[in-house]
Amino acid sequence: VQLQASGGGLVQAGGSLRLSCTASRSSVSTYTMNWYRQAPGNQREFVATITRGEITNYADSVRGRFTISRDNAKNTVYLQMNSLKPEDTAVYYCNAAVLSRVYWGTGTQVTVSS
Repeated sequence: VQLQASGGGLVQAGGSLRLSCTASRSSVSTYTMNWYRQAPGNQREFVATITRGEITNYADSVRGRFTISRDNAKNTVYLQMNSLKPEDTAVYYCNAAVLSRVYWGTGTQVTVSS
């Protein structure tokens, strides 16, 4: 599977963005799909996940503000980000996981200004 993330940009604190992760060569429905982020000088950290059975989970720092969803017809996973904070600034990456295999996509920059 190949993954392409998009939708990042510059937004003011309190604003919203929707990230997309579009897959090719394979269907997103066959994977657990995840979003991670990495801020400068920090390790990559988990943000959100959606399983094949549509079970979702979130990092405590984004729970209640971010929503992960999947559109199998468009072969795309989304991350709706609301009430953005400056500390959400990072490069956001999606990955697809099945058994012991993890496939990473490209990143998209999100910058939240105060």
